[in-house]
Amino acid sequence: MSDFRPSRRALFGIGASAAAVVAVGTPAAAAPGPSDAALAASLGLRSGHAAGLHYVTGGRGEPLVLLPGWPQTWWEFHKILPALARRYRVIAVDLPRTTGGDKKSMAAAVHGLVKALGLTSVHIAGHDIGAMVAFSFAANHRAATKTVTIIDVSHPDESLYQIPLLMPPGVVYPWWFAFNQVRGLPEQLLAGRSRHLVDYLCSLLLVDQSAIGDRDRAVYAAAYATPPAIRAGNAWYQAFHQDIEDQKAYGTITAPMLGIATLASPYLEQTLTARGSDVRVVNVPTSGHFVPEEAPDAVTGALTDLIG
Repeated sequence: MSDFRPSRRALFGIGASAAAVVAVGTPAAAAPGPSDAALAASLGLRSGHAAGLHYVTGGRGEPLVLLPGWPQTWWEFHKILPALARRYRVIAVDLPRTTGGDKKSMAAAVHGLVKALGLTSVHIAGHDIGAMVAFSFAANHRAATKTVTIIDVSHPDESLYQIPLLMPPGVVYPWWFAFNQVRGLPEQLLAGRSRHLVDYLCSLLLVDQSAIGDRDRAVYAAAYATPPAIRAGNAWYQAFHQDIEDQKAYGTITAPMLGIATLASPYLEQTLTARGSDVRVVNVPTSGHFVPEEAPDAVTGALTDLIG
């Protein structure tokens, strides 16, 4: 169980966070989960592949691309996809695992998918690592960006270098930022055992533990159960140094930009306002980091207000 305190500095601020009490059980090892096609069908959507990427899609209208975070998949949007598909053409995309991990290359891969689907411009929204990719998409593919939504985490910048090695007792330390920098070891520790990591992060970063259920956790654990999948996720973090350098060359984002902030991201508005010319921020003060699952109505409402 996590006890988030809005008055504390945030997990994704400059090396600080909300306080948390963590209870970690003894989870089962990762096991094969339902297929993406079956999961998509359960939502009335369909699964597909194009330009080297897997995606789930449905609905009609304005195209809306959704990008997930680590260690999750497109399934993290399963609570909001049906409602969004009633208004828009939704495209939930699994993050590229074959690029170098830098967000500029990942954004280029997503842009390739957009073109392969016959689209010239899209609304794009991302959470966690996906938010970094969405920001890079808006910075590098401006003509293809109608709006961009950043959920809880901003693009890497030099503030990441200021995260301290040690935190005071009782304060969340984002140790996985460093763990994912290590080469060779994570897959030895996590292969076939990724459910332990998923359960730990849910315990740490959720306010409402029931928001991500056993089935959801099994889906994520299965997606990161093999050494290649684990290394791909590591690469997204190992590329932060390159992302920081790339960020320095990006100009002001001119597409309408929405930030969705939680208890874990009180500085998101300040960060995005400095990077965009048309920025609005919605605060979800009752949610932890996994806001698309913990506060789906708030996320759906914010996206709908932005896109129309």
